[in-house]
Amino acid sequence: MTDKSQSTNPEPDLSFDRVDGHVKVTGAATYSAEYPFDHLAHAVLITSTIAKGKITSIETKLAGQAPGVLAVVSHLNNPGIPGYGIAKQPAERAPMGTAFRIFYDGLIYFDGQPVAMVVAETFEQAVHAASLVHIDYEVEVHQTNFEANLPKATIAPSVQKNKNSPFQDYDRGNAEAMTNADVKINATYIIPTQHHQPLEPHAIIAVWEADDRLTVYDKNQGVKSAQGNLAQIFKLPRENVKVISKFIGGAFGSGIRVWPHTIATVLAAKIVKRPVKLVLGRELMFTSVGYRPYTVQKIEIGATKEGKLSAITHEGTGQTSAYEEHLERTILATRAMYACPNVSTRYRLLNLDVNTPTWMRGPGDATGMFALESALDEVAFALQLDPLELRLRNHADSDPERNLQWSAKSLKECYEMGAQKFGWKNRSLQPRSMKLGGMLVGYGMASSLYGFHRHPSKAKAIILANGSVVVQSATMDIGPGTGTAMTRIAAKILGVQAKKIRFDLGDSSLPDAPGQNGSSTIPSVGSAVHVACESLKNKIIALAASMPDGDFSKPDPSEISIKNGVLYASSNAEKGLSYVDILKFHNLPQLEVTEESKSGPERDQFSMYSFGCHFVEVHVSPVTSEVRVKRVVTCADVGKIINYKTARSQSIGGIVGGIGMALMEASVMDHRRGRYLTRDFASYHIPVHADIPQIDVLYIDKPDVHVNPIGSKGLGEIAIVGVAAAVANAVFHATGKRVRELPITVSKLTDDEI
Repeated sequence: MTDKSQSTNPEPDLSFDRVDGHVKVTGAATYSAEYPFDHLAHAVLITSTIAKGKITSIETKLAGQAPGVLAVVSHLNNPGIPGYGIAKQPAERAPMGTAFRIFYDGLIYFDGQPVAMVVAETFEQAVHAASLVHIDYEVEVHQTNFEANLPKATIAPSVQKNKNSPFQDYDRGNAEAMTNADVKINATYIIPTQHHQPLEPHAIIAVWEADDRLTVYDKNQGVKSAQGNLAQIFKLPRENVKVISKFIGGAFGSGIRVWPHTIATVLAAKIVKRPVKLVLGRELMFTSVGYRPYTVQKIEIGATKEGKLSAITHEGTGQTSAYEEHLERTILATRAMYACPNVSTRYRLLNLDVNTPTWMRGPGDATGMFALESALDEVAFALQLDPLELRLRNHADSDPERNLQWSAKSLKECYEMGAQKFGWKNRSLQPRSMKLGGMLVGYGMASSLYGFHRHPSKAKAIILANGSVVVQSATMDIGPGTGTAMTRIAAKILGVQAKKIRFDLGDSSLPDAPGQNGSSTIPSVGSAVHVACESLKNKIIALAASMPDGDFSKPDPSEISIKNGVLYASSNAEKGLSYVDILKFHNLPQLEVTEESKSGPERDQFSMYSFGCHFVEVHVSPVTSEVRVKRVVTCADVGKIINYKTARSQSIGGIVGGIGMALMEASVMDHRRGRYLTRDFASYHIPVHADIPQIDVLYIDKPDVHVNPIGSKGLGEIAIVGVAAAVANAVFHATGKRVRELPITVSKLTDDEI
């Protein structure tokens, strides 16, 4: 596979290869479905074929008699899940805010809802037996059509109860400012339902070690939160639940919570008294692990003739299930992105007979910035002003929402670096004015921002007698290279080669850490690793100071350097003292520390965001209307870059996801049945290598000294935020046709001739 990406990398010699790369590419890494157990049973889910109603009967006799079958589980024979309580008779629909309770009663909330599970000796036997189960339903009228039900959208109940919710209606400035604007645009932007499609489907093995002791091998982004959730649901002491998820083949939101299929597998293992494995088929990925919700946004922007924004109104409505809220940051970026004195935002939820959405990379911001950055491009065209110049004229030097200084912001530098690398100055102002080889050429750009998230985290650092280092934290790695980044932090502080460092993660018995989401892992866990390694280093120096040679008894720790696990005092740079010698002298088999790192008062003193921008070139065929992204330049201001090689991979991944979001991804539903028609990779299109162009990745790479000890902010989410808008803006520049509903397909470009 050809590497089509480039990166500015001022420290290429210090950029680590992935520490887990070898075990992954050789197949030695063990994923959730691959743990070997004696007497392992296999489970298959049976799902509803209606979108709303109730089960009137389940016939399981034939399935129960099929070869190898150990159990057929449904709400009719469920021995009870303690955390669910006892179902009412007759069954009543769950009140809003209730997580879906699997096998709880016979009510159906969405098509594809798990209604029964077959457990058998082999997977094939379970599949066969599942085909023998017959279920009858009483069908009720369902509502799955977002557009048809849009007038029913309301403020979420939790928001109504919480006056401090960021999703409350927001207004600043003069509400009448829009009427006096010299230029106004008013447009509606639509993002369809988009589903998580990681290479590895979700899988779980549940093992009851004893009646009150559970171990779960689950594809989950947060082993600590999963531990607590399972303990609560099955009424177990938290310390009696262990969750393992050492390797994850992609998640980016789909593994944030404990889904019903995990609970069902734990229940099945309890019933058959054996380890039970469940692997979701690709079709179940569309109804079992959430999705980016269908969202409609209305934006009105007013501006002066000089290109200064005078007013913005942004209304967003997102989809959720009939039983659970899912709130997204769709309208929040609009309040902080630009220096506009008059801003109003509104956010509403629409409850439909579908499963609950979840966070998908760049949640809310990727959705909202598609609309905002597209609308800004429309303003620029109306003013006959360069889109980049419009953004520069409205750059926010401080946070206009919170009235605080930024902790750090180098967005102007991002614009400058990105534009220069891309050759933005060669862009003509008028659409359809650039051509190459018979193709229409378009240049588009968009800004990007994502909030800074840092959570309390702990890390343990251990130096062993042989001089090797072990660092541990219950964090995760869904693909960005967590272990590699943490290894580099430890190596830099402790002066130990990467090959002598092992980073343990993905185990709930390790020191507390948040789940891997919200681009919070490096800021949170990275800070804890930094603090723990600093503490361990100081402890080692203190031991060295008590040794008789005297070289380390006087110097301040800052006057001591470390290279390859050997301490050197500035007063005697020729003579060193190794970690091995220090531990041996003190008769210590190992030395360890555990430290916690968390935010302080700085969170209230500064406004903290990651910033960036994307520049995109597209070619559009004037004959077929096919769109091809030919070139992308992305530049990010995310504080200190910890490891360039893996950071670049994250940026490339975000661009790939953004291209898919813009041009391909959409889950299509048959509203007659309330059922997704796109249920596999043949019908749900995602980018492949041939769809991805050269990608130039640039970073400002300046530590943000206010956010945490390592000066690093989140990178994963900002990589995708704004990409879809940049592609859409480039398509408009190429064709003169503005597509406001994603994905941008041939049919949408050929509604009128381009």
